[in-house]
Amino acid sequence: RLKHWDHEVQKAAKDLRPPKLTKVLIKCYWKPYAVLGIFTLIEEVIKVIQPVFLGKLIQYFEKYDPDNMDALYEAFGYAAGVCLSTLILAVTHHLYFFHVQRTGMKMRVAMCHMIYKKALCLSSAAMGKTTTGQIVNLLSNDVNKFDEVTIFLHFLWVGPLQAAAVLGLLWVEIGPSCLAGMAVLVILMPTQTMFGRLFSKFRSKTAALTDNRIRTMNEVVSGIRIIKMYAWEKPFSALVNDVRRKEISKIMSSSYLRGLNMASFFAASKIIVFITFTVYVLLGNTISASRVFVAVSLYSAVRLTVTLFFPSAIEKLSETRISVRRIKTFLLLDEIVKSKHGFLQEEKQEPNVEIQDLICYWDTCTFLSSSLVPPSHFPQSSLLSAILGELPYDKGVLKVKGQLTYASQQPWVFPGTIRSNILFGKALHPQKYEKVLRACALKRDMELLPDGDLTVIGDRGATLSGGQKARVNLARAVYQDADIYLLDDPLSAVDAEVGRHLFEQCICGILKNKPRILVTHQLQYLQAADQILVLKEGHMVARGTYSELQRSGVDFTSLLKREEEEGPQAPGAETESRSPRSRTLSQNSEVSHTSSIRSVKDGTEQLPAEPVQTVVEESRSEGTIGVSLYVKYLKAGANILVLIGVVLLQFLAQAAYILQDWWLAYWAGEQEKLNVNGTVIIQNGVNVTEELNLDFYLGIYAGLTGATLIFGFARSLVMFNVLVKAAQSLHNRMFNSILRTPVRFFDVNPIGRVLNRFSKDIGQLDAALPWTFVDFIQIFLQIIGVVAVAASVIPWILIPLVPLIIVFLFLRRYFLQTSRDVKRLESTTRSPVFSHLSSSLQGLWTIRAFRAEERFQNTFDAYQDLHSESWFLFLVTSRWFAVRLDGICAVFVTITAFGCLLLRDQVEAGSVGLALSYAVTLMGMFQWGVRQSAEVENMMTSVERVVEYTELESEAPWETQKRPPPEWPSQGLITFDRVNFSYSSDGPVVLKDMKAVFRPKEKVGIVGRTGAGKSSLVSALFRLAEPEGRIYIDGVLTSEIGLHDLRQKMSIIPQDPVLFTGTMRKNLDPFSQHTDEDLWNALQEVQLKSVVEELPNKMETVLAESGSNFSVGQRQLVCLARAVLRKNRILIIDEATANVDPRTDELIQKTIRDKFRECTVLTIAHRLNTIIDSDRVLVLDAGQIHAYDEPYTLLQNHDGIFFKMVQQTGRQEAVALLQSAKQVSSTLTQQNGNLVIFETAL
Repeated sequence: RLKHWDHEVQKAAKDLRPPKLTKVLIKCYWKPYAVLGIFTLIEEVIKVIQPVFLGKLIQYFEKYDPDNMDALYEAFGYAAGVCLSTLILAVTHHLYFFHVQRTGMKMRVAMCHMIYKKALCLSSAAMGKTTTGQIVNLLSNDVNKFDEVTIFLHFLWVGPLQAAAVLGLLWVEIGPSCLAGMAVLVILMPTQTMFGRLFSKFRSKTAALTDNRIRTMNEVVSGIRIIKMYAWEKPFSALVNDVRRKEISKIMSSSYLRGLNMASFFAASKIIVFITFTVYVLLGNTISASRVFVAVSLYSAVRLTVTLFFPSAIEKLSETRISVRRIKTFLLLDEIVKSKHGFLQEEKQEPNVEIQDLICYWDTCTFLSSSLVPPSHFPQSSLLSAILGELPYDKGVLKVKGQLTYASQQPWVFPGTIRSNILFGKALHPQKYEKVLRACALKRDMELLPDGDLTVIGDRGATLSGGQKARVNLARAVYQDADIYLLDDPLSAVDAEVGRHLFEQCICGILKNKPRILVTHQLQYLQAADQILVLKEGHMVARGTYSELQRSGVDFTSLLKREEEEGPQAPGAETESRSPRSRTLSQNSEVSHTSSIRSVKDGTEQLPAEPVQTVVEESRSEGTIGVSLYVKYLKAGANILVLIGVVLLQFLAQAAYILQDWWLAYWAGEQEKLNVNGTVIIQNGVNVTEELNLDFYLGIYAGLTGATLIFGFARSLVMFNVLVKAAQSLHNRMFNSILRTPVRFFDVNPIGRVLNRFSKDIGQLDAALPWTFVDFIQIFLQIIGVVAVAASVIPWILIPLVPLIIVFLFLRRYFLQTSRDVKRLESTTRSPVFSHLSSSLQGLWTIRAFRAEERFQNTFDAYQDLHSESWFLFLVTSRWFAVRLDGICAVFVTITAFGCLLLRDQVEAGSVGLALSYAVTLMGMFQWGVRQSAEVENMMTSVERVVEYTELESEAPWETQKRPPPEWPSQGLITFDRVNFSYSSDGPVVLKDMKAVFRPKEKVGIVGRTGAGKSSLVSALFRLAEPEGRIYIDGVLTSEIGLHDLRQKMSIIPQDPVLFTGTMRKNLDPFSQHTDEDLWNALQEVQLKSVVEELPNKMETVLAESGSNFSVGQRQLVCLARAVLRKNRILIIDEATANVDPRTDELIQKTIRDKFRECTVLTIAHRLNTIIDSDRVLVLDAGQIHAYDEPYTLLQNHDGIFFKMVQQTGRQEAVALLQSAKQVSSTLTQQNGNLVIFETAL
């Protein structure tokens, strides 16, 4: 495949034309596919011959003569012909289908392989032109068109041929009046093709809306924590409902089209026969049973091909062309240019990176650089990307000698075990592996996990904490034996103690003989560097060793401070060369010898562990689907009365359908009697041969035809209306229940699983299910009709029917059990394909830096193969079943045909014709009906999954009867009274018996090692899960008021800043409660005003997917601006400063001091310098309060955790911290008097 495609691309470039993917597809697959045409040909030929046999058989009954034995034997021959042709049909049909679907599958798999391969080498510019959602959509929807198109293609040439043959036979049978019927067919064809056209137009509009809805859903589900904490559910549900409403209206229109299409398909044969015979009779011919039923059978043979397969072929072809075009545009996106890093054999030189006058742009044409790992607009990250080759450079020299490895700033883990995440395709060397684990402080975490390092990590590392992910990420880089290590701020996500350990044990330990380029914001590590580059706004400001920079007359840290006033800047990337100089080390070791010994000890024993949640297996419902589910589904769409009306309509339509054919038979019979008896009456003395009253018979015939039409159309449209409404109301109920479920649900269920409900399952409910359901009901009624007609002609036929039905029921049960599981297997093997794709897209840079594309491609192919295996199973089982079913039908036809001959004395020609021509139509229809019923059941699993999500447990109500007073909380006094907190009823308790008071206007820092329960404190406060015990805010018990009332009154700056797709204004103020002026002021206060003004539409600029055109720091500032706008009395900051350079950090701190002076502020911090000037510090340890006092008092206690944490930051830092703590405490003592009074009053 790939060979062909690459060849085509090159050739196209040579000929200066766009490459054609279709051409390549045809080139690869035409031979085996063309051979299959023979099957189609045989099948259609038999379909034309069968009615001829039927006609001869009926003629025997018309000219029935009990004594003529020759005629009887001949009739037996014809009956045998009818039965044989049904049998042969059964076999060839399924052979054909099996082979074409196999070809389709091969094409699909090849396309998927190409799409994934392409996704792995997209350049940053190309990533801006496509989204993860779009690529997943290509894999989930567009490639499936190949499965469908192969089925119908052959009918493009068989159809016209067959039509011609039928026309010839009909001409022989009933003369020129057959042209009238054919004319109707010819008119019907373009109308159906037009329907198809319209339909695909609606489809493409719907697809765009669906993409939109799923993208919004994706953001809602990923940002659900934030949405809940901000109490923003309402605007988001409005947003989704809006998109959904548009989508549903399009779906409704396309469903009506589908309904019209189906109804016209049903009515087509009736109209054709009606017109043919009206013309025939009016031309003065008499009607006879054999003629009627030959015509009916021939028409029904050609009708299927002409009105169903032929238009389907055209429709699927055009859909496939659209899909192929979409895939082609994707395959032609820019690829990244692979630079060859590595040594030539001869040069055994030092690995190095050489850069001169380097100028690069993220995206030369636009400001928005949207790439996978959002490039911080900090120059250091960009520098690393340039070295990695992710960032194309314009001028200058960039030479990299040696193998690179890279640890990204935003840790990336892929679904799999922790061990596989660290080894990343390298072989396992136990000693080296242990060493790496120890250096990266993962040893203790591994011991606590249920399966050690074989614990499976969920989607996007859901089971690990941020710090653990960062360490796994670092361990992966360290384990690779590369020459150059690029570390993009790996220390920011972990707390000081672990950071120190990582720096000493890992960066200066295991890696000490390798060149390392470390980007960091943490100045205490700079002394150990051999060369420091200070970058500012993309320029290099200073470089040299630590001492050189100090000697150059500027103290290094103040150099940073001073430049901070001038513009955004970040302390630079630093490189260490191979020989660790003794001097830097001795400088370093002044940081008390004891502490370094202690941290080496700690590293192995006491590093705090973090709890891990494991992913719950996706529920795969077993067994059959109850009636109650169907009732729920239908009741979602309409009330009981409407449903009863629908049922009546269905029966009326079917009755009219059968009566119309029966009337023809009756008419033919009456005519027959006349012809046989030839009565002559004398009227006014003239002999007149008695004739039937034409007007009477024709009138009733016309009336019945009209009734069939009206009822047929009505029942289709009404059914579709009900079912689409059901889909809509189920979606709304599911979405609302998702919004109201506690956050715990999202920790346990990976994002893909929830989204799958919204994309795949709702997609089924929208498009596939209504159609299949209606189809099934119509066919089911037809089958009952056929059996009823046959039984009315030969009541004896009911006796052999009983064993047939028993065999059938047994087969169906047997097949459905297997098929349902095969189908479920198929969906469960499909998920890994997608999750692998999206996780590889998230870690694209890492994968490329590690040169692991090949391996990921192979994994993808393995997943794909697994899915193909189950898909193939599905194909084979369904064909197996279909052949058996058609066998049953063939037996039924045989019984009917020979039964008529055996009872030749009691039956009339007309009724024989009716029974036999109906029995023959049973052929394809019966197995199709049963397949549809199985399909409906399979699709009902989607309904079941949706219904399951509509009944999730919901959190406390958003508003309760007890509304807090409007200006609450006016003071911001928070009291924890014996609070226990765990995330789920059976989960571990994360906060134990907490008692604490946060006084009004107090600034409290919350510290503790990783996993001590800092974030849980916030969750308890926001009631993300219900805490036990009591939490009061200004004397109001939080568990008594509605969640929105509670959450809207507290502002939070979350750990990972989330921006939503939409305008900047929507991001700041989704309820539109504030004026423009307020918004601009808020932006001004967080110093984003200039940034926003540079955007093309200022406030109205639509952000890229999840705000990736802003750096992490800028997103953090937007979150701060939201808090400023809300003007609440309580502000909670959750480690907001982890990924931010000191300048932004200081800015945030300053804003908080100014804007929130009147507020109670709780800060959860990693960096002690952010909270050392707090009024009090709360030290948590393992969910309990270890100490809670002024920072200076805490520092007097040398055994306390806080003191140790300060010591670990390094000597200079520790002194500075102590100094500022002292300052704070002295200012506090001056104000102390009034504080005391306050407390007593309290």
